[in-house]
This record gives sequence, structure tokens and C-alpha cells, in this order.
Amino acid sequence: MSTDPEFTPEQMAAGELLFARPWQFVMGTPTLVSLPPADRPEIAFAGRSNVGKSSLINALVRQKGLARTSNTPGRTQELNFFQVEDVSAYLVDMPGYGYAKAPKDKVDAWTELVRDYLRGRRSLKRVLMLIDARHGVKAADEPVMDLLDEAAVSYQLVLTKVDKVPLPAQAAVLEKVAAVARKHPAAHPMLRLTSSETGQGMSELRAEISVLLST
Repeated sequence: MSTDPEFTPEQMAAGELLFARPWQFVMGTPTLVSLPPADRPEIAFAGRSNVGKSSLINALVRQKGLARTSNTPGRTQELNFFQVEDVSAYLVDMPGYGYAKAPKDKVDAWTELVRDYLRGRRSLKRVLMLIDARHGVKAADEPVMDLLDEAAVSYQLVLTKVDKVPLPAQAAVLEKVAAVARKHPAAHPMLRLTSSETGQGMSELRAEISVLLST
């Protein structure tokens, strides 16, 4: 697995342009009944509670308060949709999973919501599944990867908080995560290293999302 796809200067510029515009919150829904129509491409973000999902989305769009951040894990309990003017696309912030103190009924509700969304959302282009670079793939991540495999949804592992990992250790972390991903048929072969704090990997992620939304 690699972390360095080649984007043309035009693709890089298109990614920067897409995320230079102000993104806006459209709606949040805890049920499939009130989902917006599946009439445009979507990129969804998944990850454990405290993986830095909201921070990554905010860094991606360069807006500090677009996705809610909280010191309380498991705060996001809905599918949250974001859009930008004049672009027919959605970014979707999925509920965080793996919060140890979450009541079983909330865990069950999350599983049902996400499973139904993944199976039935024909407009979903890819799920970006965030993995904390300090910890790698954890036990709570594996069932979600299995769920994505089962739903036959293309997903890509994006390592967050890479600035917290010493540079000499990053290659080992990357290979360990890649080894897990290779066991999952729906996992995309390209991994991403990102940091919401330093901006590492953000330009490439913007370009990749732009390409996905335009195809």
C-alpha cells in the first residue's frame, strides 16, 4: 500500500478551490426516514469517538466550527450533512463509535442506522475511515470494517494525528495499518497520513475528494 498517489496540478487546484468555499451544515438525522434525497455524490467520514473526526473535517474545510467538537466522546449521534453553494455534493459526518461508556441501546441504534445507510445509499462514493496514528486499528474498528465489507462500500483508511507520532515510527505504524487493511476486500489500497494540527496531508485529501465527487 502507498500513501503517495499522483495528482495533477489541476486536480490539486480543484481540491483547494472546492474547500476554499464556505461549507454549511444542512441537516442532522438519527433515522433514515429524514435523509435528504440521494441525488448527488457523497463522501462520508467514519471513526471511533475521539479519533479527531470533527477536527479533521474542520481542518479540511478551513472552518473551525463546522463539525462539532467536544471533550465528551460519542457526542455525534446523527448523520450530519454538509454542502457548499454551487456544488452538487454532500460531506457526511457519521456518528462516532467505540465509546466504552455508551449504553447498549445507543450502540445498537448506531449500528442499525449506519448499516442501513451504507447498504442503501447509492450516492455514497466512499467512506473515509479515520484511524488514530498513535494507536493503529483497534478492536472497535474491526466490526465497522467488516460492516463496510459486507455492504460492499469502498472505504479508505485515513490516519489522523500523525504529528503525535515520531517521524522514525511512522513507517511502522503505516505498515501495521496497511497489513490489517489488506485483509478487507472493500478497503481502498491507498492510505492517508494527516494532521489537523499541522495540515499534513490535507491538500492531497482535498484533491482526492474533489476527484471522487467529479466522477
